[in-house]
This record gives sequence, structure tokens and C-alpha cells, in this order.
Amino acid sequence: MPTRPAPTERQKRLGAELRRMRLAAGQTTEYAAGLLGLDRTKVSNMESGVRGTTPERIRILASNYDCADEPYIEALVAMADVRKRGWWQQYRGVLPQGLLDVAELEWYASRLRSYQTVHIPGLLQLGEYARAVFAAALPPLPDSEVELRVVQRLRRQQVLDREDPVEYVAYVHEWALRMQFGGRRVMREQLHHLCQVSERDAVELRVLPVEAGAFPGAGHAVLYAHGPTPQLDTVQLDSAHGGEFTHSQAQLAKYQSHMDWWQAHTLSPKDSRDLMHSIANDL
Repeated sequence: MPTRPAPTERQKRLGAELRRMRLAAGQTTEYAAGLLGLDRTKVSNMESGVRGTTPERIRILASNYDCADEPYIEALVAMADVRKRGWWQQYRGVLPQGLLDVAELEWYASRLRSYQTVHIPGLLQLGEYARAVFAAALPPLPDSEVELRVVQRLRRQQVLDREDPVEYVAYVHEWALRMQFGGRRVMREQLHHLCQVSERDAVELRVLPVEAGAFPGAGHAVLYAHGPTPQLDTVQLDSAHGGEFTHSQAQLAKYQSHMDWWQAHTLSPKDSRDLMHSIANDL
């Protein structure tokens, strides 16, 4: 019997929101099972993302949980639409699921903010730079997987190139601009690319100079994805063993404050471009 594929982060998030809605209403899984004509185990699987659900079932649950937030309900309904298969699905089974989850998170976000301390943000990387980043992994990745990861990373950048580009604010520490992944030529080309892309209406790139000293989140790379409603915001954290996703209200508030700090302490977009031009000229 074929095994059921592991749920994606988007599927797990939908399940978590249905559970959160049920608990806020003070109801049990048995109550939800009765509403839907399912057994308790299937409801538990639905709330963990292992089992999918339908728009009709979401509306039944929301109505009986006395949830009247229509934008939130419709956002959950959209998350349950299995007819939409994103381009990232073609990499399922050949690349780590976390890479696909990030692409899906970015695609459905209403706004993106990130801060990077060592690397150029993935959405702004050139191919040679990305290849140098993946080639530095330990244990070493096979050449074929490095190339797959590079192609997938570049395809993620569609969110900035599509007809309705997502608004993206990228905060980058100055040291990330000076780390020479791929050597001087690659880094120089990468910096020129950053200057060009930062001129786009939907992209705001701001640099934190080394003179700023200590900063929150040192050592972490953080992506804050704004959802279609505030309840569906998500934070993705990079770590040595892969990406981690969090959406608890306490963590969202924490990283919102981090992003606000970076906004207040980074250089203006123009001054950031001037600094990037200066570093590139030194190369």
C-alpha cells in the first residue's frame, strides 16, 4: 500500500488553524467529527495536516465555531484548494521538502520581509553565487543536487518577476556584502545585480553597516511572510539542519519587532546602493 506523502507546511498550517479555531470555540474533536460526519481520528489527522479537507467543511466548522471573520475564513478556504499545484511540486521527492515549503510560502505571501547576516537573500541571488553557497555545504552535496538547488532557487524569484510581484523588503548586513562566495568576480557581479534589482518598485533593499554594532537576531537568517490576513503570518528561520517555521502569536510579535528594528537602523535604499557600489568597486 503506497505511503501517504508527508504534509507540506501549508497543509500543516491549515490544520493548525482549524485546531486553533476549534479550541477558541471551546469545542472537542468529537464535536467537530459530528459536524462533518467523520470519526475523531480523521478530524485529528485533518488538524495535523495529514488529511486534507474541503472548502465546504471549513465553512461548516467556522459557522459552528462562531467564527465571523470572513477574510480569514476565505483565506483558509483558499489554502484547501488542491486544484492549484505550484511549480515547486515538480521537485517533490528530489529536493528537501523544506526548500519547497519556502517557495510555496513566498508565492502565497502578501508581503515579504527578511534579514540576512551572512548570505545575500535567496530571492536576490545570481546563479553563480547560489552555486557557491550550495557547494560549500558539509557533507558535500552531489553536483547534480547542487545544480537542482540552484535552478529551484532561481525559479523562486518568479515572485518578484510576475505580473503582480510580491512586495519585498530585504535587510542585509554589510558583512554579507563582503563575504566573497564564488570569488571576487562573482561577488562583484552579485553586488551590481543587487543595485539593479533594488531600483524596482516592489523591492526595498536596506543595508545595516558594521558601525551599527550589535543587532537582534545575530547569527540567524529570518524570513517574515505576511499572509492574506494577519492571523496567517509565518516566520521561517534558517538553521544548520534546515528551515524551521513558526506562527505562534508570541513568535510573530518577536520577529515583527526584529523587522521594525532593522527598518529603523539600516541605511536608506539610496545610501545602501551607494555602499554596494563602493564595495563592488573595491573588488
